[in-house]
This record gives sequence, C-alpha cells and structure tokens, in this order.
Amino acid sequence: MTEINSLLVLPRLQVQAANAVSGPLTWGFPAPTAFTGFAHALERRLIAELPGGFAGVGIICHRFEPQVYRAAGNYTYAFCLTRNPVDKDGATASLVEEGKAHLEVTLVIALADWIPEDDRSAVLARINRAVLSMRLAGGSLLPQRPGPRFAPRLEEWPSAETDRHELFRRLRRYWLPGFALALREDRLTQALHQLREVQPQATALDALLDLSRLNVEPSAEPEPNGTTEWQIRRREGWLVPLPIGYAGLSELHAPGKVLNSRDTETPVRFVESLYSMGEWVSPHRLTCLEQLLWHHDADPQSGIYRCTNRYTDYLTDAAEGIA
Repeated sequence: MTEINSLLVLPRLQVQAANAVSGPLTWGFPAPTAFTGFAHALERRLIAELPGGFAGVGIICHRFEPQVYRAAGNYTYAFCLTRNPVDKDGATASLVEEGKAHLEVTLVIALADWIPEDDRSAVLARINRAVLSMRLAGGSLLPQRPGPRFAPRLEEWPSAETDRHELFRRLRRYWLPGFALALREDRLTQALHQLREVQPQATALDALLDLSRLNVEPSAEPEPNGTTEWQIRRREGWLVPLPIGYAGLSELHAPGKVLNSRDTETPVRFVESLYSMGEWVSPHRLTCLEQLLWHHDADPQSGIYRCTNRYTDYLTDAAEGIA
C-alpha cells in the first residue's frame, strides 16, 4: 500500500448534470469508479508536480439533486430528458434515456508526495486549474465559490499516530453537514446468511434486493382482537446498492484485436457490472482516514476490476468510539 504523506482536499465541488445511471440495475449517486477515475485522470495531469501519485480518494456528498419529475396523478418518477436536434433530413432524432443529477461533493485525495510549505500555493493553483478543466462523473464542474471554505487545501499528513488522529478529527468537522460513502460487504454477507435460513436457494442478488427495497411485514404476534399489524422492517444504517466495478465476461484480447476499441495499445475484454452494498456515514462517525478512502483493485487474471474501501476493517475502533 502506498505511503501517505499529504492530503489534498477539494471541498464542496459543484457538479452539474453528472451521470446518475452507473449500472443496469440501479440509479442514483454515481459509482465510486467515477471518483477514483477522476482522481486517476487528475494524477496523470499532475505527474510533474506530484510524481509519487495518489493513494486513495474519499467521497463526501453534501447535496444530491436528481433531475426527475413526476407527472400529475403518477406515483413514479421519470428522468428529465433532452431532445436531440433534428438530423440533416429534418427527421426527429430518437430519445436516448440518460439519468442526470446535480451534486455537491468533497473529495479527499491521499498523496504519496510531501509538499514543502513554500511550494503549496503554486501547486494548489496548478491543481485548481486542472480540476476545473475536467469532468466529474460525466458532469461539468462549476466555478468555485469565493471564500476559504471552498478553496482547495493541502495538508501534511503526520507520521505520529496521535497527530494523525488529531488532524483527522479537525478535518472531519469541515465535512459537515454531509455523508461519506463506505463499503459494507459485511452487511450483504450477513443478509445472505439470514435469507438462506428460510430460502436455501437464495443468491447474493436476492440478498441485495432484500436490503435495497422497502419491506413491509406482519408482526410476529397477532393483536388480541385477531388483527395483524403490518410494520416496515427497520435496519441499521443508510444502506444503498452500489456498483463497485466490473467482472470479465471474456478473455483478455490483445491490443488492436477488437474492432472499434478505444485505442490500439491497451488490452480489451468484455465485462459486466459488479454490485455490492454501500452505506452513507456521517463524517463525525469516522475514526481514521483509512475508513474514508476508496482504492482501485484490479486482478486481470481473474477478470475482476473493482473499487475497495476499508471501512469495516476499523469498525472495532469505531464501536469503542473516539470522542
């Protein structure tokens, strides 16, 4: 794992018309791959200033506005779609459904480089120019609002554990109000075990759907008058289904062998989406930086390309609580 020496904080980025459909089964907040991909693209642009590279990205959402509407008399929502211009013959172009959303997010990027204090202003200016010229989750980044609250920051990450805890404790206050995205594969595994006690043939997809939907169930004991009370099944935490990457469907093809691929220098394979369970956690409940960061994890031999997060690895410390 790459050693962390600095933190780059991009606070309250306003993203317009970001992609809200990251997989074939769900819609909503963009997948973690959109933000790790953004960090990777930014890393390539800043290779001269930050040769050590990045060591993970934390995602904190402050605002999420899906571009949807509900027609009068309907209970379901539909995406607000755009009509494409007519073609050269004057015919009406077909509609392609696209889900869009406006976001306000804070990104916390771990850096392997240590930036001298005298150089931080120049490096931050270069980073700011690069960030505002990019797209995030397919959306456009709006100009930053004035004031120190919205300005990018570079923080030296201390080597002593007590100093790290104190710095992280101070930083997480700036991320309120908001919610950090964490990976909860343990909750999915637990739900699958419980589901198989009554449905032995249940799959991980059944457990994912069971955790994602609103379950209305009868009470265990009937009322004295013989009626049955129906209740919404309650669960701990704000859980959401989450696309976390891709699994290979074919072998890895040599560069240039697949027609119409992006380039002729990169191996290509056909993939499908990987799903897991995520949880929105208030930043003040995080106990360390490792719980916040997302990382790329690629295994070409097994065909798995996914994002990982170590939130559950530090739940013991979180249960004890750090004031």
